[in-house]
Amino acid sequence: MLKCRWKLHEIQDDFTVKSLADALNVSEVLARLLVIRDIGSFLEAKAFFRPSIDSLYDPLLMDGMNIATMRVINALTENEKICIYGDYDVDGTCSTALLYLFLKELDANVNFYIPKRLTEGYGLSTAGIDYVKSIGTSLLISVDCGITAIEETDYANKLGINVIICDHHQPKETLPNAVAVLDPLKPSCNYPFKYLSGAGIAFKLAVGIADRIGKRILPLKYLDLVALAGAADIVPLIDENRILVREGLNLINDMPRPGIEALIESAGLLAGNLTTGQIVFTIAPRINAVGRLGDAHRAVELLITNNKQEALQLAQVLETENYQRRKIDVDTFDTALDLVENSLDLQNELAIILHNSEWHPGVIGIVASRLVEKYYRPTIMLTTVDGVAKGSARSISNFNIYEALQKCDDILLHFGGHQAAAGLAVEIDKLSEFKSRFNRIVKESLQEENLLPEIHIDSKLKFSEITYKFLKILNRFSPFGPGNMRPVFLSENVKVVNAPKIVGTNHIVVPFMQEGCEKVFDSIGFNMGDYYEVLTKNGSQINIVYTIDKTSKDGRVFPQFKLKDIRTKVEELV
Repeated sequence: MLKCRWKLHEIQDDFTVKSLADALNVSEVLARLLVIRDIGSFLEAKAFFRPSIDSLYDPLLMDGMNIATMRVINALTENEKICIYGDYDVDGTCSTALLYLFLKELDANVNFYIPKRLTEGYGLSTAGIDYVKSIGTSLLISVDCGITAIEETDYANKLGINVIICDHHQPKETLPNAVAVLDPLKPSCNYPFKYLSGAGIAFKLAVGIADRIGKRILPLKYLDLVALAGAADIVPLIDENRILVREGLNLINDMPRPGIEALIESAGLLAGNLTTGQIVFTIAPRINAVGRLGDAHRAVELLITNNKQEALQLAQVLETENYQRRKIDVDTFDTALDLVENSLDLQNELAIILHNSEWHPGVIGIVASRLVEKYYRPTIMLTTVDGVAKGSARSISNFNIYEALQKCDDILLHFGGHQAAAGLAVEIDKLSEFKSRFNRIVKESLQEENLLPEIHIDSKLKFSEITYKFLKILNRFSPFGPGNMRPVFLSENVKVVNAPKIVGTNHIVVPFMQEGCEKVFDSIGFNMGDYYEVLTKNGSQINIVYTIDKTSKDGRVFPQFKLKDIRTKVEELV
């Protein structure tokens, strides 16, 4: 495993921590976690622990929303044909399902369209617009895509199709000539929160329409789809997103719609207790699989159906495709590893850029992420589609991969994305030039220490501080995700109680104790089986970094540590 740097979060103002702990009647560790999240008062803590729908911003604050809502209402009044044009990932399919169901409930003449990843690619295309025109559409609403579709929007305009764009990706200097462009990242948009998911933007459009027609609470029934999309798309779970995802998760756990319930069941999860982590690692891959390997139209059908039997059948399709996707993943990852180990000079090439014409375009993004986990380098994986190298880029912290691709704009056919992930296309004969320039950009941007993963530790924690009250309040920090990650703790001088066990594929299960506390805490380290000998030989000289989750035994729920790293002696935190 890669050696990691440990960095304990420093707080200059201990007085605020102590004052907040007293005001809330909580431990200083919990108060510290709040202060790290820029929460320093009783009222701020109350708002954090009790996020309210009433705190959401007025959708009309979003530039273009006034025009967009009026255009949709006019289409409803005139019974115009509306088409929701979405992306093939979780955010795109949830956005599509949300607007489709909402407009359907308003008796709209509405349809939806999801491009096929393998033949049409991402976003608006002339082929997709031709189809939309062929079914008589006069208003196209793009969701989770469209912000860079300048030529495609012009094409739709020529065909007499009005376009409303709902997107959350980074725009370029020129915006599409649409009826309205809804994207908080637009330079001209003063919307207070910039980091909504695509489904979050679609929800805002629905709320804006509902407000105008006197059905204000109608869109709230679709918050489950916003939560699913927000968790899966890894948007920051702060501000509005925290409210939307928390409320949506409550809806999923209390009254799941048939499609989501079927997904939970087919994935072998327990209904009623779904978390953001389970969405990211279990539910989202199943939805994404049908878009990666075939037609994501089926994911939307699953999300919009009211028929439980149909939902179960569609969920099984997603399950099967996800199984196939995992097999392709393994083969692709093995091939990529061989290329990295035998074809790249990692001493001089700081980025991993691989091209194989046989790779499946639907899985290379996943494999790129796994290579980042293994080597901690900015990684780009490319395959060949229609004679062009197309693929996915994944980054590490402290390196903006979107900005790096911008510096290669003259070489690339197109690219899009954000700081951590992007998609791109380049001519085969320009691959060498692209690799050379991209590696030069990485070298200029990163120092050697940046190529070691850094674990940010929120607080030191003694086992004696892990009480029932502590765990209950810690759980209220959820939902967890970027901007509000599950707190990371450091416990020093712990000892292994019994012999560790290796389970599954190289996972390790270890029970720990610490002096001054009689409790034994179970822990699991995923892909940390290599620590087995270290733990058995140095069982009383251990420092561990971990998060606290839950596990069930015999119908009872217990805390379980999720290990992030282990050291067998006291080492300086850097």
